Amino acid sequence: MIKRYALIAALVAVSAGANTALAAASADEVAKLGTTLTPFGAEKSGNKEGTIPAWTGGETKVPAGLKGNAKRADIFASEKPLFSITVQNYAKYEDKLTDGQIALFKKFPDYRMDVYPTHRTAAAPQWVYDNTLKNAKNATLTEEGSSVKGAYGGIPFPIAKSGAEAMWNHLLRWRGTSAQFPNRAYVTSSDGKRYLVTDAILRAQSPYYMKDGPKSDYRDEYDILHMKALGPPQMAGQAIASRDSLDLKTPSSLWLYLTGQRRVRKLPVSSYDTPAPIVSGVSNNDEFYVFRGALDRYDWTLAGKKEVFIPYNNNGFSLPAKDEDVLMSNFANPNNVRWELHRVWVVDASVGAGKRHVMPKRRFYLDEDTWTAQLSDGWDASGKLWKTFVMMNYVAPDLPGVVTGPFVATNLQTGDWVIINMANQASYTIDLPAKPWPDSDFTGDALMLDGVR
Repeated sequence: MIKRYALIAALVAVSAGANTALAAASADEVAKLGTTLTPFGAEKSGNKEGTIPAWTGGETKVPAGLKGNAKRADIFASEKPLFSITVQNYAKYEDKLTDGQIALFKKFPDYRMDVYPTHRTAAAPQWVYDNTLKNAKNATLTEEGSSVKGAYGGIPFPIAKSGAEAMWNHLLRWRGTSAQFPNRAYVTSSDGKRYLVTDAILRAQSPYYMKDGPKSDYRDEYDILHMKALGPPQMAGQAIASRDSLDLKTPSSLWLYLTGQRRVRKLPVSSYDTPAPIVSGVSNNDEFYVFRGALDRYDWTLAGKKEVFIPYNNNGFSLPAKDEDVLMSNFANPNNVRWELHRVWVVDASVGAGKRHVMPKRRFYLDEDTWTAQLSDGWDASGKLWKTFVMMNYVAPDLPGVVTGPFVATNLQTGDWVIINMANQASYTIDLPAKPWPDSDFTGDALMLDGVR
């Protein structure tokens, strides 16, 4: 049963680093940015087989008539899959599949991956590239890795040298300065019964990514959020605000508006492996968006780079009018999920000595062009594969950027799964405003304006 304070879990997260401080990139390494490497540190060239093309600047052409709050069109809608991966042939592609994807084929015989031509659409404004170059020269992790120093307005570590730096790149990935988007979430139980657990409108802003540089009141915050629940009935009217700091020793600020009391409460922050009530415990707090939370319970290893099929350019997923059009009993409808071959950084996480986590081993696959964790797998204490996570993305040439979209978490042992950030049936669409909202919109005082009952 979804509890009264379920909305809290959608936004709670604090971040932390790893255990060692590393120097900024060398002059020779920095010189590769924008030459042999993209401004974000990916390989500019394609692969030798030609199945991954060269990066030529990403997708920045804005379609005619696109309004700021419209659904982004599927610019590759006319393409057909190159091939499909099924339970009958997945072994042929096993070297480019994650353990979690292989487990899905084995558990659900009707699961399918349609693989399309690869398009490297990732892009960002020039000022973000300029800041990323500065960060490559100056950014460091503190002694404990609990905060990033010397970084602002771009990827902090485009020449990542550790797993912790790579994960900081994921946490500080380019998503625009401000965005407002639907946050509809469903939980589907192992028997195929689906429940709408959240229908909310979420406003997100990154003080870290203000175009004109840090404001006078900049508090080294990278993520501030304001969320208002529209449904289901037991949650309608609740609202929450959250502020996350670049210094992970600084606790997040969190406020909740209670509809019954018509009051705003300052709340403690839940994090790590605390089950998230908003999705009936199918996911924990640090599993949202593949990873959103504190790094300090793990030792992080940058295991290398490889070619993997990942969800990419998924604008078409949100275009069907009804949520049920893109959902099936055990997974998102394969007809609506686009997979492409991309190079990814592989980051392994193992629980640190003297620390605990219900998922002691995790593996993350970070898209080299955006540093977004697109896939992840997690193992339980007995070493058995437990959960697999999928992050779709969509192309927003008006930003420009490739940004996170619907997120899926599947419990491979029970068959329960959750999907959040659905926009198909929402009564509003994604808005990328040209100007940031006032900082005061992301405070406890602002929640009183959301009161509806």
